[in-house]
Amino acid sequence: MVSEKMRSKIMTALPLVLLLVSIPLSLILWLGNMAFTAFWQGDNETIAPTRWLFSVITPIFFAAYGLKKKSLSISGAILGLFIGFILTLSSYLFLVCLMTFFVTSSRATKFRSKLKNKFEDGFKEGGQRNWVQVLCNSGMALQLAFLYILDSGCGERPIDFHDDYRGSWLALGIVGVLACCNGDTWASELGTVVGSSSPFLVTTGRRVPRGTNGGVSPAGLLFSLFGGLVIGAAYYLAVWYLVDPVQLARSPVQWPIILWGAFAGLAGSLVDSFLGATVQFSGLDKRTQRIVEVPGPGVKHISGISILDNHSVNLLSSIVMGLVTPILANLLWP
Repeated sequence: MVSEKMRSKIMTALPLVLLLVSIPLSLILWLGNMAFTAFWQGDNETIAPTRWLFSVITPIFFAAYGLKKKSLSISGAILGLFIGFILTLSSYLFLVCLMTFFVTSSRATKFRSKLKNKFEDGFKEGGQRNWVQVLCNSGMALQLAFLYILDSGCGERPIDFHDDYRGSWLALGIVGVLACCNGDTWASELGTVVGSSSPFLVTTGRRVPRGTNGGVSPAGLLFSLFGGLVIGAAYYLAVWYLVDPVQLARSPVQWPIILWGAFAGLAGSLVDSFLGATVQFSGLDKRTQRIVEVPGPGVKHISGISILDNHSVNLLSSIVMGLVTPILANLLWP
């Protein structure tokens, strides 16, 4: 555990770290990219030094913000730096989605936190995502961003399955992952504390206590839809601001990305709920009256079996939506 005094020292030193590390590191990466490109790829275009610089500075800023707001632990911030670097380097469009997910999900986590503390076992003020949670939410997006860099290079391009199939497929996959995670976060963090009715188990329709894995409600499903829609809308707006207008004019319409974001948010939340209701244990601790994920003495079984934990369920859901979203989008894009 990190004391408040140590946390304060870290926060004080971060601006200095930002100045001393970002510029030299970005220049080293740029020079390395130039050398690699010249040696292995001849005269192909290298990544601009401004992109290297922005890819280093931006993740540091958001990691510092997450630590200050207690949305990230130290380990979560360190891994978030790496994930943010790769997504920013690959495309600023992905950065916009990642920023939207981070900010809105953090806000949702803090919403009515005192009420969540009454029925969630191991609840942490502000969320404080550690490296495992960060990896399970963004790991699939990280892999797709790596493939995007290797296959399509770095840059901002519109969705065009006809002329840029692989780049568009990977971009929709990243949108699907982040929309799924954001939709599920909105559903679990907002849906559980809004409304007065108890949720029902997605597999049987049986009413269950709030906080039960696999429990859904009309409010929660609506929040998951809007959580994904926000990611799609952020990507759509970023396309209009960041993509070359000439290239954009030759491309298909881009508005369906909003709908696919909404789809990934809702469908991803349902996939997460189904897995939570079947392969994740939920029980009621009779002593504390809180939902727990581990069976034991004094725990009344509610649903599921103890195969996966919440992190594994989140990871599997994001993988599913990272694969399903681009496949369906390619088939149905107008």
